[in-house]
Amino acid sequence: MKYFIYILILLSLSFIGISASVLDFNNLTEGDSGKALVVILASLCVIVMMAILLVSRRISKKHDQ
Repeated sequence: MKYFIYILILLSLSFIGISASVLDFNNLTEGDSGKALVVILASLCVIVMMAILLVSRRISKKHDQ
């Protein structure tokens, strides 16, 4: 499970990198830039949720000891 979480974080980072190359800073909300912005925000949400999951798993392991 731990490796799966790290793989999801790496995939999210790669999606952010790919989408950042598509952004047009003159028109952020139009066309492909709007879609790339949504992908970046969704990827950031995935990273935050996976970080919360990792922290909660560490807390539960310490609580069980």
